[in-house]
Amino acid sequence: MAVKIELLLDEGCQELSVTVRAKEMNEEVRALLQRISPQGPGLLLGFEDGAATPLEPSEVLRAYASGQKVFLVARNREFLARMRLYELEERLSPFGFIRISNSELVNLKWVRDFDVSLGGTIRVRLKDGSAAYVSRRYVAKIKKTLGM
Repeated sequence: MAVKIELLLDEGCQELSVTVRAKEMNEEVRALLQRISPQGPGLLLGFEDGAATPLEPSEVLRAYASGQKVFLVARNREFLARMRLYELEERLSPFGFIRISNSELVNLKWVRDFDVSLGGTIRVRLKDGSAAYVSRRYVAKIKKTLGM
């Protein structure tokens, strides 16, 4: 969808106002609204030893589900997230997160490289030295997203 942006400067304006006009509500419109919303996705809470730690989405390398729980990897630690993985995906996709399997999201800003020489699968190496694998189900989607 093409996007037209208009800026109207008004000296009498007392507060910033944004109007989004679209033919229909779709994923692109939802993502835009989420990005510009003052309440927006903002901080995430990661839980560790009973304490809640605020985390910026840019600090999170990946999120994964294991044993009915969802974890956030940030600051060289693992935090428990009190959200489902699909809820995190909705909140974090505007920040460059992509799903690489049914149980994992990665932050593209933390990806060192994609190793595609593994015969149909893709290994994702992160800047912290860890690795994750794109499930076969998501290979085509990842390749399309990355323009491969």
